Amino acid sequence: MEDKRQRARVQGGWAGPANIRTASRAASGVSNPSNQVLSSIAQSEVRREKLIPSERQFVFKAPQEVVRKVPEPIIIEKQGQYEISALPSGVSRLHLIPGFIDSQEADWMFEQLLQEVPWRQRTHTRKDLTYEEPRLTAWYGELPYTYSQLTLQPNPNWHPLLTMLKDRIEEITKHTFNSLLCNLYRNEKDSVDWHSDDEPALGRNPVIASLSFGATRMFEMRKNPLPENADYTYVQRVCVPLDHGTLLIMEGATQEDWQHRVPKEYHSREARINLTFRTMYPDPEAV
Repeated sequence: MEDKRQRARVQGGWAGPANIRTASRAASGVSNPSNQVLSSIAQSEVRREKLIPSERQFVFKAPQEVVRKVPEPIIIEKQGQYEISALPSGVSRLHLIPGFIDSQEADWMFEQLLQEVPWRQRTHTRKDLTYEEPRLTAWYGELPYTYSQLTLQPNPNWHPLLTMLKDRIEEITKHTFNSLLCNLYRNEKDSVDWHSDDEPALGRNPVIASLSFGATRMFEMRKNPLPENADYTYVQRVCVPLDHGTLLIMEGATQEDWQHRVPKEYHSREARINLTFRTMYPDPEAV
């Protein structure tokens, strides 16, 4: 009797023998708490394996897209003829002649042209905005010349020095020219942006002879992108440093397949004169 009372005080009046409580819980369908914990842990592991792939699935795969690199520009400095592209439209060629005019002779020619050519700064209008061209120009020829919606009026009164230079260039190139665009870059801030000399009045595949005096400036060219990929980032580029007295001749499909420019420069540059001889046609369709 005393044992029963003591057991009641320790376990509570409801407590019974351990084996009886287990049997009654099993009979009533209540599971063991420890089994529930184990089952919950197992289910969590299954879910975690589904959410987090195993280490064997972390495999590097190379990107499917081909990485494109910007091509290094081709630098042309030595005398010679260069084929820079061959496309269905034709072959594009450059002919570089450094020292075409002797340095001492080029010095006095530069000074005479700088003082006696009627240089003018043209004003452009684009989308109702006007701006001054960052260079000075002069036009010689019996026909007008229109570029970038700007028309230069005929000027048949050639300076004698320009006539002499035209004759010398015609002798070595075996091409004839009847027009001339003179360009004066006063300093490193003067420039001309990307363009092609492909005006209809120049005919198909025009020959342009470019003679430079004064400070060396970089003449840059870039190939026109194919129609399905009109992005100039990855096209081929050519750079030609044009020194005092250097003659550069552009032939073939150069004006159709390439653009060129003289960019602004960060370092100080003295004045430069560039003479671009060309042939104009009154009726280009008849050429």
